[in-house]
Amino acid sequence: MSADIRIPIYDPRPEVEALWDELHEAIDRVLRSGRFILGPEVEAFEQEVAEYLGARYAVGVNSGTDALVIALRALGIGPGDEVITTPFTFFATAEAISMVGAEPVFVDIDPATYNLDPSLIPQAITPRTKAILPVHLYGHAADMDPILEMAQEHGLKVIEDVAQAFGGEYKGRKLGSLGDAGAFSFFPTKNLGGFGDGGLIATNAPQVAEMARMLRAHGARKKYHNEMLGYNSRLDALQAAMLRVKLRHIDEWNERRRAVAARYNEALASVEGLAPPTEADYAYHVYHQYTVRVKHGRRDALRQHLAEAGIGTMVYYPVPVHRLPVYDWPEGSLPQAEAAAEEVVALPMGAWLKEQALSAILERLN
Repeated sequence: MSADIRIPIYDPRPEVEALWDELHEAIDRVLRSGRFILGPEVEAFEQEVAEYLGARYAVGVNSGTDALVIALRALGIGPGDEVITTPFTFFATAEAISMVGAEPVFVDIDPATYNLDPSLIPQAITPRTKAILPVHLYGHAADMDPILEMAQEHGLKVIEDVAQAFGGEYKGRKLGSLGDAGAFSFFPTKNLGGFGDGGLIATNAPQVAEMARMLRAHGARKKYHNEMLGYNSRLDALQAAMLRVKLRHIDEWNERRRAVAARYNEALASVEGLAPPTEADYAYHVYHQYTVRVKHGRRDALRQHLAEAGIGTMVYYPVPVHRLPVYDWPEGSLPQAEAAAEEVVALPMGAWLKEQALSAILERLN
């Protein structure tokens, strides 16, 4: 593909430029405070995120992956346990399950939303099942009501992977506030993206929040009084301060993403061999990615066609997790995830995607 990409899949620079003065004020405040790890900026950010999500507690950590690992451990998931999850997501979802000593059990996806198919979960439940870990992929909510009902019926925990869906909703409730815990990523490309790695755990359970705070600080409630093996997973004050600035704008930015998606949807609805994403009636989609399906084996040709015009694309994800060498799932095919991996491609998306760029993308697609 051409290296001369003039319209990238995502460009963070316009967002930074728009917030330049606010960000520098936040940076200056932290530098003058002398408090660089945890401290008042992180506490304020945690409180503001908890209020935004409608959750009782939020615990900042150093990445979305650690948010998953620590949430699982805080909920008592460990060696010998099974956790039901999706095969169509970034590797970190399953990796976190394995890192706590549990076993990921992959259930196929709903081809319309790319999320875990709740109708297939019952047959995957065994006496070893301890949790369900749905992912709100691309910014679209997983269908949570049946998942939560099954979890209650079988005494299972629910951990939401909200890495790609900050500000998204399920039936009017913010994602990450529905299960026993929600795990967020602030990787720079996310809807609420930081300036390096960062993550957060949201929960309504005080004991889960307390355990998460211990685990992020080497398993200690009080410094030098370690009670368990934990992690060095503390959110930096600089990241928290800058994320506080961006949090104030997240709803506006998500609405702008939805407007870009609406333009795409309208223009692509009649393009033969290309299927735009859908939005279920229970979801408020925040379009972390705008992902289409390209039929008849023509995805790579389309990507080349766009690259020749300087338009970037990405495939999220070319190999389902159950087919990665580290797992090589022995239980057979998961056909919907495998079909999606062969057909999906993400087009440029962002709150700052200019009309001129969008028009050029649509012209080339048509």
